[in-house]
Amino acid sequence: MYLSEIKLWNFRKYGRNDFDISVPNLTVPLHPGMNVLVGENDSGKTAIIDAIKLVLKTQSYEWLRVTDDDFYNESDRLRIELLFEDLTDDEAKNFIEWLCYKKQGNQPAVIYLRVVFEARRNPKTKKITTTDIRAGEGSALYLLTSEAREYLKVTYLKPLRDAENELMPGKYSRLSNILLAHEVFTKEETHENFINHLQEFNLFVDNFFSGNDEMQISDTEGAAIKEQLDEYLQSFCFNDEKARFSMSETTLKSILGKLQLSLEKTQNPGLGTLNRLYMAAELLNLQRKNWDGVKLGLIEELEAHLHPQAQLKVIEKLQRLKDVQLILTTHSPNLASKINLKNIILCANNTCYPMGHEFTKLSDDNYCFLQTFLDVTKANLFFAKGLIFVEGWSEQVFLPSFAKLLKKLGMIKKDITQAGVSIINIQSIGFFNYTHIFQRKSNNESIPIPIAVITDSDVKYYEKDKDTAEIRIKTDIEIEQALSEKMTKLTKKYDTNNNIRLFVTKEWTFEYALYKSTVFGNLFEKTVKKVHPRITSDSSSFEEALAQKLLSDSLNKRKIAYLLASGLDNVFCSENELKNDTAIQNFIEAVQFVCK
Repeated sequence: MYLSEIKLWNFRKYGRNDFDISVPNLTVPLHPGMNVLVGENDSGKTAIIDAIKLVLKTQSYEWLRVTDDDFYNESDRLRIELLFEDLTDDEAKNFIEWLCYKKQGNQPAVIYLRVVFEARRNPKTKKITTTDIRAGEGSALYLLTSEAREYLKVTYLKPLRDAENELMPGKYSRLSNILLAHEVFTKEETHENFINHLQEFNLFVDNFFSGNDEMQISDTEGAAIKEQLDEYLQSFCFNDEKARFSMSETTLKSILGKLQLSLEKTQNPGLGTLNRLYMAAELLNLQRKNWDGVKLGLIEELEAHLHPQAQLKVIEKLQRLKDVQLILTTHSPNLASKINLKNIILCANNTCYPMGHEFTKLSDDNYCFLQTFLDVTKANLFFAKGLIFVEGWSEQVFLPSFAKLLKKLGMIKKDITQAGVSIINIQSIGFFNYTHIFQRKSNNESIPIPIAVITDSDVKYYEKDKDTAEIRIKTDIEIEQALSEKMTKLTKKYDTNNNIRLFVTKEWTFEYALYKSTVFGNLFEKTVKKVHPRITSDSSSFEEALAQKLLSDSLNKRKIAYLLASGLDNVFCSENELKNDTAIQNFIEAVQFVCK
């Protein structure tokens, strides 16, 4: 049994001014195993988690209620639907009255459970009324009994977890509830053993304070304490009352409530270690054999209190769990890079975009590629308001400073950082491995995040003679023909649309474009000569020397880019001068496209 789908109407940011029961404002399909909600702050991840909690309640018996903030804008009605599938016979028997059936083709009918919750708000008084949790098919909904709802309660870990208090002893401690529900403590022999041992200890305590010699207690100071206490007590009471000391009530729940979970080897553990211990306890609870409800765990901000290496250990373990469904939220690129891409759900622009193969244009080869090369730095793409994909380090280093120059000239309103844009250096030209993440399989749709792909034409102006190894400059006709062929090829290769744009440097390389630039040409030449002082010693011109370096791949591109980026503050030019600089038009247009 697992939660297969969530539908929301007018819940928080997922809504519209009208209410159409036939058109949910959000539909989120889920996997039976791990589901990870990623996205920037306020993208709606917590809203999804809270919607589930509001309907199903939690194992820790949190007090949850609908507030004004749960309604979308001024709407007066919200609705949450949860769909459960793959019920076993043992699970189905708990929901006989509410089960639904669906049949697909010649396949046998399958059962599912549809749970519905609604709330209304009086537009005048703002009073909020809620329906009881109901289940059924279509409009034939029937009240779920409290017993049935117990089978649907979820395990929930808060984003700001107080693991220390959660693991502390107490009458209603989370640890005691976990242990009490475990199959070990439902066995009569275990129950009796715990109680018998406590009774023995209580006898010891009683003998100590009464001075009874049956336990060979020679110390009489305990008896003296009790006598003095009894004297006061009898003077306060009409009856001949006497006090009795004991360790605890002799019930299993009271015994387990005295237990504290800690670590053997670590004294005064920090928040991160306690957090992992707390998660381990909750997973112990979720995976117990006698669990007869939905095995669903909600964990917000898994990375809380965990350093990067600890995050990786935790997520690796969670991804190997079987027979447990997890819905996680995260802001961590570190985690996003290690989670199977098919299990990620991107929250953006008031909707959710699952990354499974049935939803994206990613091929099996793309998934294999990304599983290997989608590292921590590239995983930033899940948390950005805009993206610029580049081929190498030079562009990655240069563009942030370049964007600041454009902002200073009034050509953009926000620079790269202010616009929440990430520059993703893929260190190759395989852009489609990444852009297909954002393209949906149906109707050529794409996730509405502006994405600029910057690439070189790679049309060489110079070439080495195979026989003499001498450098030869190509004719203008050769260059124009090669450029035309390359642009046609790139346009066909990269499937772009309104949100994904291709910006091609018509010059040979990024560095050659800077050399040809009317604004940056002199600065570029000075920078290259600073890095390579002898660059023109064997050539008649700087251009030829630069071509030789590019052809031999001996140009220190990264260092040159760093020096150029730091020198852009000293570049003085007008907006018109930049606009008329044809060599770098693609960089200007790309930055303007994402930094809107």
